[in-house]
Amino acid sequence: MHLLGVLLITVYALLNASSAIASTPSDEKKDSSLPKHVTPTHTTAAHPHHNKKPGPQASPNTKSPPLAPLAAPPQAASPSSKIESKSAFPSSETTPLNWPSSHDKDALILQMSEAFARGDRSKLTSLLPQVLTHPLAPWAAYWELKARLEDASIEEIRAFLQTYANTYQEDRLRADWLDLLGSRRDWTTYAQEYPSYRMKDDPELECYGLMIAHLELMQQSSPTAQSLENQIKAAWKRQRDADEGCTWAIDRLLDAKKITPLEVWQKVRYAAQNNHFRLARDLTQSLDTSAVPLLKAAWGQPTRFLKDHLAAPQKINQELLVLALLRLATQDAMQTKELLLSKWGPYLSSEERHWIWGFVGMQLAYNHDPDTLSYFERASNPKDLSDEMLGWYVRTLLRNEQINWLQVEKLIELMSNEQKKDPTWVYWLAKAQLALAPKDAKAREKPLALLRSIAGPKGFYELLAMDELGLGVTLPNPPSAPSAETLARIHNHPGLNRALYAIKLGLRSPGVREWNYSTSLVNAQGQSGRMNDEELLAAAQWAAQEGFWDRSIFTSEKALGYSDPNLLYPMPFKDSVLKASEKYGVPASFVYGLIRQESRFVMDIHSSVGASGLMQVMPKTAKWTAKKIGINPFSVEMLHDKDINTAIGTGYMHLVLESFDGSKALAAAAYNAGPSRSRRWREGPDVEGAIWVENIPFNETRDYVKKVLTNTTLYDSLLTNQPQFIHNHLGLIGPHYPPSTGSADAQNPDLP
Repeated sequence: MHLLGVLLITVYALLNASSAIASTPSDEKKDSSLPKHVTPTHTTAAHPHHNKKPGPQASPNTKSPPLAPLAAPPQAASPSSKIESKSAFPSSETTPLNWPSSHDKDALILQMSEAFARGDRSKLTSLLPQVLTHPLAPWAAYWELKARLEDASIEEIRAFLQTYANTYQEDRLRADWLDLLGSRRDWTTYAQEYPSYRMKDDPELECYGLMIAHLELMQQSSPTAQSLENQIKAAWKRQRDADEGCTWAIDRLLDAKKITPLEVWQKVRYAAQNNHFRLARDLTQSLDTSAVPLLKAAWGQPTRFLKDHLAAPQKINQELLVLALLRLATQDAMQTKELLLSKWGPYLSSEERHWIWGFVGMQLAYNHDPDTLSYFERASNPKDLSDEMLGWYVRTLLRNEQINWLQVEKLIELMSNEQKKDPTWVYWLAKAQLALAPKDAKAREKPLALLRSIAGPKGFYELLAMDELGLGVTLPNPPSAPSAETLARIHNHPGLNRALYAIKLGLRSPGVREWNYSTSLVNAQGQSGRMNDEELLAAAQWAAQEGFWDRSIFTSEKALGYSDPNLLYPMPFKDSVLKASEKYGVPASFVYGLIRQESRFVMDIHSSVGASGLMQVMPKTAKWTAKKIGINPFSVEMLHDKDINTAIGTGYMHLVLESFDGSKALAAAAYNAGPSRSRRWREGPDVEGAIWVENIPFNETRDYVKKVLTNTTLYDSLLTNQPQFIHNHLGLIGPHYPPSTGSADAQNPDLP
């Protein structure tokens, strides 16, 4: 077998071995431990892999080149080849780990971070020689080479990878290089380098790697080829925005008839529904090149497009009609209904009509329209609906005064296996089955087993499952302390040391990324995979000792069963929180629950919309609240003070709770999305709190409320040492519940 064949088999073996890692949501690209839209005040460098500037690549209006160009380009060399040119970088092991708290070159590192953010290549190159002995030299070297990666020689790149072997910066640069190699169709070098890529967190790079391994097996129907095809499809389905790697791989599978056009058109529909034009355009190019010129018209002016083609709809790809109707539904669901009933329905297949009715139903469900259910029911075969549509169909059923539990059960059973595993749908499936067999002990065994399968303290539905089983939640005792050997290994971990140094220097974004990588994407031995639970505990303890509660929480959450509840749910700034809690009558558990979700106890963060500090208070809200609760004088700059920030946030929440009759769910939704929205969502039938929360139309706010109430319940457990039930924070919600006093809104009609 020739060299390329050997490399392809190696790529496949490594891809298969790392499938568990690749299928895990990445924390490298998105730090889920901080709330959405929140960025550190001192972050100056954007995520390097989010600003891709690849080299020459195929036009989006051109089919990918044929399989022929697989020969190695002239400059390609084996990764094991001896690099003759002398490296410009010092060894990554030369800097001792007992670093000082500051360094005389810190200012230069900050200058380089700023130069990287603005793309100043000459500044980076001139400063690099001056910082090569700095603790953050790997970052400096990365910034300098990444800025000119398109022009760098293969020898320079491999010198960097060799010098900074087993570091985050090596893996990050390799990911950037793989992205460039993919865009240049240099498959031989890609196949050589991909096995050394440890993060395995990028669907685009995964698609490239899987497809390269699939090239020589394309004509076979072996289990290996089928496994690769399934992995490619899985990576592609995780794709949310346009990327060249997955689009190219799917293009190949289409040519080989290994994926159906309908599967791809359904992804184009997803793009239309979610305003991802580039993704829709690229996939349409793969399906029907003649449809691309018409796509823009169907996308931007759907009403006009439909009118222009009414006379001869058979002359265009009818999927464009579907896309135009979907785009119109995002603007005017009722007009879409009228057009579908009066004009366009006969031109579409039943699957296409069902899909559009499902999407119209979703649009109405977002607004809690009382007629929503009738539109979902027009999709007479719900098997044609997507998981997202089925989810909103179920949510709509749950809002009915008389819930059709049999239909709830049937719809959840139609969801994909992946979605059915989500605790949300495990819980509601169990609830449906319990409702359908209220007195049949044998029939209740299955739903009770479902509840037991998710019950625990890890999330909203896990806590609800405990409530249904009659088990109040109590957090376990802290685990045994890590061994001295483990503590030493963690405290001498170069990546964690660099991460802490960067955060202390004000480079929170690079520091957070390296910390996350070092704990959850690569283990303590530098291999793909997470640290073990004892190592994670040691790292979480260290972060807490340094006052970096956000990293402590993040690291604790990665443990599979060996975490310390006091690190998962810490209570720093206790004097400030308890003082504000007592003064404004807001439970301390609720205040801590809000802070944990809003800022993860990071005091100096600002959101992209201007919210500040521990409780992420907006300037306008802060001024209004300060006046209401008597903080005078007050200026927005005072929000940087933890005591003032906590007082303003807690005082505001007191007023919000008053306006929503004490409902924590309504108040949390108002804190995140605004009081006017929370009031509007309260309209309609009176429903149990969990149903109300599940029907919040904004994904971010729904997730936020679930997490705040989960946090609150678990902080209650820690503060009282007693079993707690999340239902106590939910109750019934609607126009009549909780019962209104009728006075609070009159007192605060301008509640921001």
